[in-house]
Amino acid sequence: MSTTAPGQQHRLEPDEDILEQLLEQHDRIRQLFAETLDSEGEAKQQCFDELRALLAVHETGEEMVLRPVAKRIAGKDEAAARNEEESRANEALAELEDLDVHSAAFDARLRAFQQEVEDHARHEEQEEFPAIRAECEIEDRRAMGRRLQMAERMAPTHPHPGTAGSTAAQWTVGPFASLLDRAKDAFRRTDKGPGTG
Repeated sequence: MSTTAPGQQHRLEPDEDILEQLLEQHDRIRQLFAETLDSEGEAKQQCFDELRALLAVHETGEEMVLRPVAKRIAGKDEAAARNEEESRANEALAELEDLDVHSAAFDARLRAFQQEVEDHARHEEQEEFPAIRAECEIEDRRAMGRRLQMAERMAPTHPHPGTAGSTAAQWTVGPFASLLDRAKDAFRRTDKGPGTG
């Protein structure tokens, strides 16, 4: 597994195992929680924006690519539990997006959310991922990794609680939501003016 410097996203290899990709993202998510809580001013907003986008994309990719395989291998209950956690996380992320990042309420909610996300990641890393590693050959996991990268390229960058936890809804609504989200992100960057973002 390769590592990246703070603030840099990992460049995925074309044939990287889906589990390695997801573990890299879990590490980056943990890092972004810490950076968001430790930052101030515009840097805090930027860290949270990166965290929000990565979580939205990450969870969508898992629901579209990993979860159908996990349902078959680890069982319906395991897959349903992870999807339910992701649905609750999407709602929490939407709540956070509505709060002022410089407020005490934001920090308190972010700390609680950090624990929820950590618990979810631990379940995946200790229950779901080992089952997939044991049952899927490396070539299958690499093929899943390529599908994950495609899914993440068309995933929304903001929370959409109405689609979270449903693979079918992600495939149906996700690409349209993604277009709107990415346009919103681009306009927001443009609104900051030259030299500010």
